[in-house]
Amino acid sequence: MLIGGGALLFAGVGTLYWITLPPPLPGYATVRTTWQPSEAWLYDRNGRLIDSARIDYRARRLAWVRLEDVAPVARDVLVTAEDRRFRDHGGVDWWALAGSLRDKAEGKRARGASTLSMQVAAYLAPDLSRPGHRGFWDKLRQMRAASQLEAGWTKDQILEAYLNLAGFRGEAQGIAAAALGLFGKTPATLSRDDALLLAALLPDPGAGSTKVAQRACALSHDKDCSRFAGAAASMLGPARSLALDPGLAPHLAARLLTKPGARITTTLDVRIQAVAITALRRQLQGLGGTRARDGAVVVVDNQSGDVLAYVGGIGGESTAPSVDGAAAYRQAGSTLKPFLYAQAIEKGYLTAASILDDSPVQLDTASGLYVPQNYDRAFKGPVSARVALAGSLNVPAVRTLLLTGVDSFRDRLWDTGYRGLVEDGQYYGYSLALGSAEVTLLEQADAYRSLALGGRWAPLRLTKDDPHEPLRHVTTPQAAWIVADILADPNARAGTFGTDSALRLPFWAAAKTGTSKAMRDNWCIGFSDRFTVAVWVGNLEGDPMRAVSGTSGAAPVWRDVMLALHDGTPSRPLPEPAGIEMRQIRFAQGVEQPRREYFLKGTALTQIAFAPEAARRPRIVNPVAGSVYALDPDIPPANQRLAISVSGEVTGHRLLLDTHDLGAADARPMVLAPPGQHRLKLVDPGGKVVDQILFTIR
Repeated sequence: MLIGGGALLFAGVGTLYWITLPPPLPGYATVRTTWQPSEAWLYDRNGRLIDSARIDYRARRLAWVRLEDVAPVARDVLVTAEDRRFRDHGGVDWWALAGSLRDKAEGKRARGASTLSMQVAAYLAPDLSRPGHRGFWDKLRQMRAASQLEAGWTKDQILEAYLNLAGFRGEAQGIAAAALGLFGKTPATLSRDDALLLAALLPDPGAGSTKVAQRACALSHDKDCSRFAGAAASMLGPARSLALDPGLAPHLAARLLTKPGARITTTLDVRIQAVAITALRRQLQGLGGTRARDGAVVVVDNQSGDVLAYVGGIGGESTAPSVDGAAAYRQAGSTLKPFLYAQAIEKGYLTAASILDDSPVQLDTASGLYVPQNYDRAFKGPVSARVALAGSLNVPAVRTLLLTGVDSFRDRLWDTGYRGLVEDGQYYGYSLALGSAEVTLLEQADAYRSLALGGRWAPLRLTKDDPHEPLRHVTTPQAAWIVADILADPNARAGTFGTDSALRLPFWAAAKTGTSKAMRDNWCIGFSDRFTVAVWVGNLEGDPMRAVSGTSGAAPVWRDVMLALHDGTPSRPLPEPAGIEMRQIRFAQGVEQPRREYFLKGTALTQIAFAPEAARRPRIVNPVAGSVYALDPDIPPANQRLAISVSGEVTGHRLLLDTHDLGAADARPMVLAPPGQHRLKLVDPGGKVVDQILFTIR
């Protein structure tokens, strides 16, 4: 009988041991290393926080908080409220357990006997506290798990884990998320009252403000608890903004922060980022949402290629605040012209003093006539390449593209980092000279940086882990330097922008503005000896701006940022490379004022003249061969006459339309031709046809 009773007792003990066996618990080091915040953080080059992003939406968890980074008063209050004999027991508070059993036996409401160690064990092994598993045997498993935890962890480690794993309110897990979300503070700055309110939430995280205030008062043992009602209501009110997150680069954060817990150090400088944000915000507020709603700024260190500021937008009156204006593809406008002229100068097709004809031109293309116009709808006649580029004249740029070739220019742009140009040159056509292609602000900054570096290009860096790729030549140093000198010449651009525009700084700087078709995009990109600044202003939804020009839209932002970057240290002109010659030049017929000009070695001139009419081949300029004109039935026929234009020395020449003599070629006749195909001939004094074209009237 004794043997049978002993076996039965042994079996009972074994069964009790087995059914109360807790799951294995990880060690403290494992918990720390596997902790996964729901956030990711972006830092500037000096380790200062500039932005963060929520990646995991299952729970709100911030970085693991060390025990020494929690305010001592907060630690003490929370321990006193949840487990006042925490430092004295081995995982199970037997006194609290006995009191709870007594209360239950007397029919009173049982007091909680769960220790911090038991709660941490349940956090580490969730099946210990699953709904429907909170009976007597489950409580024994928790107690055994707590004892197991105490055997392998120190008290400070258990308390630290509890402060990081406990759920305080809603999705906020851990004291860091609770302190930031409920008070806008760090755990290190929590006050006693803050801690009392947090402790009051622990038994019932979903409690209302009245219940929380009552419990905080009871925990405080204070006579006057009137303050808790307002404090609890404020704490549980609308979600607080994360005051500790500067929110300085949300678009870059969205681009780089893709993994929870990531801590990415960028190349940005928080001071320069703030300067760029301030300058852009001031300008957009001044323009008003009815004129332009969006903008973006990129600042680059020329030597390193580090992006020092990346502002994808500032919100404000934007209707698309989440769109990254610094990475969005937009029409380039006139900002591609410097690379066109650099290519033409490099190949010897032009010099900065070469004369280009700024007069009406019509080009026959596969899709119809291409008729470029200047921004002001006016023409300046013969101008030098310097004035044409600095003044952003469109027709001379198109004539320059005829010299370089569209395919060659497209390839040059691709080599200079404009990777959105995925089609061949013929796809873009002659409008490529005027910026019909789409580019990003980041590409713009990198391309203009290459001019500051003597025609050398390499990808920009956004993070400290991005490689330093070697620079490679895309333009010769001489051509890049001459173009930079043109872009820094206030006299050359005075005819278009005036003598005191936003582009003129009290130190050396080169700049180019651009405006895309229908006033949808406004650019200003330029560089000093140390920095490149690129600015875009427009509407991200693509609707046109109103009353915004190149110098009134993006240029003021560019100016403000440049002035801040060079405060106390003015920029100096770029060093002149070998292979450049300087000459004092004069222009025939006073086309432009005498000046000092720079040439590639071997191409220098001192007297500049443009070809007279007598030197040009007589030809029909308008209409262009193959043109099709449609008569509008709502317009009086007399108002739909076609202007005939010719070029070259045409004294004594006559014009024939089909079989009708239109008279002297230099009289520029206006004709009204009937529907059908027509042949227009230019005949010399001897009766020889020197030019003819076909056009159609519908």
